[in-house]
Amino acid sequence: MAFDYIPIERVEKLTKKEFIDNYYKPQKPVVITNQIEDWPAFTKWDFNFIREVAGDKMVPLYDSRKTDYTKKVNEPDFTMTMSEYIDILEKGPTDLRIFLYNLMKEVPVMKSDMQWPRLGLRLLKNLPLVFFGGQDAKVFMHYDIDFPNIFHVHFEGKKQCVLVDPKETKYMYRLPYSWLCNEDIDFDNPDFERFPALRKVKPYITHLNHGEMLYMPEGWWHYMKYLSPGFSLSLRSLAGRPSNLWKGFANVAIIRYYDNWMRKRKGQEWLDYKDAESIRRTNAALEAAE
Repeated sequence: MAFDYIPIERVEKLTKKEFIDNYYKPQKPVVITNQIEDWPAFTKWDFNFIREVAGDKMVPLYDSRKTDYTKKVNEPDFTMTMSEYIDILEKGPTDLRIFLYNLMKEVPVMKSDMQWPRLGLRLLKNLPLVFFGGQDAKVFMHYDIDFPNIFHVHFEGKKQCVLVDPKETKYMYRLPYSWLCNEDIDFDNPDFERFPALRKVKPYITHLNHGEMLYMPEGWWHYMKYLSPGFSLSLRSLAGRPSNLWKGFANVAIIRYYDNWMRKRKGQEWLDYKDAESIRRTNAALEAAE
C-alpha cells in the first residue's frame, strides 16, 4: 500500500505579486516552469560543465546508511574530487550524494551564470547550495534545520520530490532532538503496520526536470529521489514567521550541539533511544487523535 499523493501545482513564470499572494503568504508549494530560461546556467550547466570548472574540487559525499553515532550532524561519509564523483554518476545507479555544498564559494565564476529570482524573498546570497545524486539515490525525509523558504532549481535528468505539510509533523515519527523522521521508514513503500500514523499523512509529489524550480515553504518535510543522475541548486531565505525563526535558531545554535554531545556520550544507545521515542510519541499522538 502506498500513500495517496497530492500533485504539487505547476505554473508558468510568476510575477512577484502572484508568488507572494498565491504561494508565499499561504505557505503553499509550487513548481514554477519557464522561470530561469534567461539564466546562462539554463543552457550551460550539465555534468561536462561542472567537470570543467570544478573537477579538481574535493567534495563531501553521503550514502544511504542510517545515522552513524560516531559522526557529527551532517558530517560526510566520504570525500573525493568532483571529477571522480561525476564518473561514478555516469557509470550507473549509486546512492552517493552531495548534500548542502556551497560549490559557488569554491567556483565563484558560476555565480555569473545565475540570477536571483525577484519574487519577493530576501535570499541569502552567500548560501547558494548545490545537491547532486546518482540514479536511485535518496535523501531521508527531513525538514531543513533553519526553517528557510527555498527555491530548489533542478539541472540534468529527473528528480522526484515528496513534500509533507508541517501541520502533519505529529504523524511523521520525527526523531527527538532532530529534523529527521525515523530512518527505518521507506517512503516509497511505507509500512503502515509498523508505522500506523503514516496513514494520516497526505504527501505532495512532483517530478522536476531540467530548469524547473520548486518552491518549498518553511518547515515543510521533503524526501528527494533521483530518478536519473542530476543536480540541483537551492536558494534560501530566512523564515518569515517568528516562531519558525526562533526554532531554526535553536536548532542551529543549541539542539544540534546537544545531539552531537549525546552521540559522543551515549553512542548507539542514544540513537536507539531516539528511534524508540519517535515511535512511542507518534503512536501516542495517533491514539489521542482517534
